[in-house]
Amino acid sequence: MKKLLFIDRDGVLIEEPPVDFQVDSFEKLTFLPGMLSGLGKIARELDFELVMVTNQDGLGTDAYPEEDFRGPHDLMLRTLAGEGIEFVEQCIDRTFPHENAPTRKPGTAMLTKYMNGDYDLSNSFVIGDRLTDMELAKNLGCRGIYMRNPLDPGKAEVQAEETTILKVVAMETRNWEEIYAFLKLGDRTAKVKRTTKETDIDIELNLDG
Repeated sequence: MKKLLFIDRDGVLIEEPPVDFQVDSFEKLTFLPGMLSGLGKIARELDFELVMVTNQDGLGTDAYPEEDFRGPHDLMLRTLAGEGIEFVEQCIDRTFPHENAPTRKPGTAMLTKYMNGDYDLSNSFVIGDRLTDMELAKNLGCRGIYMRNPLDPGKAEVQAEETTILKVVAMETRNWEEIYAFLKLGDRTAKVKRTTKETDIDIELNLDG
């Protein structure tokens, strides 16, 4: 079965402006350090399909006109394609947080076709910088790669407890080379539990420390 990387956009592929959180001009388009190299190697060398999943608050409204979004977004896509990075689908939710739309992360309504049993979700990942991305991983049955964003308001849009969400996190880093190395090597861990009348042994081994 195919494995997937569900990848957030702002704060993961490109920097998120700290004032209005909108990349609505070419001047605001800045790639995360090392992203083009790290994600490029993932796209070219590893067996994952890439799906972009992003919340763009009010896209297409007066608050965030479509034409302001489209230019920088299309330039980003062309630059990524030049490094061999292409998405099989772009899932862009345009709603505001207060609408509580099922299509908005951490909701899965835009991603139901990936939940039909044709994909290996247990070995797939959500890569995101917010708790909502990690909750999306939980809701999909994936694991998470958490690029923790210091600007994340926290639980404002999160429906589950933070401690429960963080159980799906396979690694936490903002370094794309580390993400590439982790995905290339695989999660090299093993756990053995054996209980008898005389013993109770629980051993967990992490080959990467």
